[in-house]
Amino acid sequence: MKPQVTRLARIPRPEAVRTWQYTAGAATAGLALAATVATAAGPWDSSGQRTAERDRAVALERTGGTDHGGDSGTTAAGPRPAPSAPSVLTALGGGANTVKSAPTGQALATVLGPLLGNTALGTRHTAAVVDVATGKRLYGAGAGTALTPASTTKIATAVAALSALGADHRLVTRAALEADTKELVLVGGGDPTLTARADAGGWASLRELAEETATALKKRGITTVTLSYDKTLYAGSEIHPIGVNDNLAPVSALMVDEGRTDGTASGPAPRTTDPAADATRTFARFLSDHGIRTTSPGPSKATGRAENLAEVLSPPLSALVERMLTNSDNDIAEALARQTAVADGQRADFAGGGRAIRAQLKKLRLPLAGAEFHDGSGLDRADRLTAGLLTSLLVKAGDPAHPDLRPVLTGLPVAGFTGTLTSRYTDGAAGVVRAKTGTLTGVNTLAGTVVDQDGRLLAFAFLTSDTTDPGAAQSALDRTASALAACGCG
Repeated sequence: MKPQVTRLARIPRPEAVRTWQYTAGAATAGLALAATVATAAGPWDSSGQRTAERDRAVALERTGGTDHGGDSGTTAAGPRPAPSAPSVLTALGGGANTVKSAPTGQALATVLGPLLGNTALGTRHTAAVVDVATGKRLYGAGAGTALTPASTTKIATAVAALSALGADHRLVTRAALEADTKELVLVGGGDPTLTARADAGGWASLRELAEETATALKKRGITTVTLSYDKTLYAGSEIHPIGVNDNLAPVSALMVDEGRTDGTASGPAPRTTDPAADATRTFARFLSDHGIRTTSPGPSKATGRAENLAEVLSPPLSALVERMLTNSDNDIAEALARQTAVADGQRADFAGGGRAIRAQLKKLRLPLAGAEFHDGSGLDRADRLTAGLLTSLLVKAGDPAHPDLRPVLTGLPVAGFTGTLTSRYTDGAAGVVRAKTGTLTGVNTLAGTVVDQDGRLLAFAFLTSDTTDPGAAQSALDRTASALAACGCG
């Protein structure tokens, strides 16, 4: 008899929201067009993202938010998809961006030059501003010079993963039974959002997987099993080149709650040294709750003869990308780099992930001169990106020919409201700037989109190096992005 495979996954739903207002004209420009564009912007709408884009700009009432640290404004149930200001997608339909001419390079140089010359931005900085509707570069300062990108690397990781796998792709964690030996194998599919919490919050639940597995075993008259785990989807070292670090768990194809040991859902945290073994021990406890006895788990590999008893699926890749970008989630970033490697036929390790990201971006004909990818998160200081590549990635994500890439835009933190920008821009272009932050010692970066005073959607990227005061550098970058929002430079 063909076994019944249980599929368990729910899509996160937006929480209660409040309406916000931005007094600048850019916030209301193009709303009618956005309502039309949003319905066709992408194939995924079960998370409510499309609804959020049709509605007036809304934002979650949360506090905190710093890159790689602090409270990113999420709950224990897990981050929700980023809310979208309707105006950020005005360029996708083209019409609103033809009302006025694009900003001129000279006008932008007048506005941005002095701001980028701020000594807080270190000894080297590069910048690029592009009209998303046309793809035309409007301003560039060293735009082809590759610098350390820090977490803006996640934009490249997101584009590559979505391009390789598609926005609807899901990661599968399953329990398989070796019929001849009665060995039960917990097979990791690389889902770092798999959770052991009682309230799964829409993410794949290890508790539910255990319950369904126990039910399937009892139907077969089995109450005692040899328990093993299979993490062989990934290869190579699990430890990032930076070493053991609270910003990232060992990169394993099997883990629960990102290997966190303190109950947090985001930001730095103590991590388990063996995510797969710990996840399987937790699975064993859940099985015991349902009357299944197990041996102490050890590593194994499920054979092709193993019978699937149950499986749980992650939310679609679009939701994973949004969570990664909104909260600068390093664990998801490294998982997506390895998933891209698997899809691209590369070895699923750090180096293979980097090769796969480059290969996918090359297929999209993006400018890769000088770019180097050594991980998916941007924690590796050897990574190199250009401002020109970052803006090209954002333009490609807004291209109507690539709807699967749209989560790259909708997942960007909203200035003053979500993720790593929650506590920034509170006195500036709140809600109009959407950007991925990047912070390493001596490195501050910012890349995203902004709607200017004329209602045009602009993509920008600012990279700096050799900064000495991260707070001052961050403020200087925020002022530069706010200047774009206030610019009626056409």
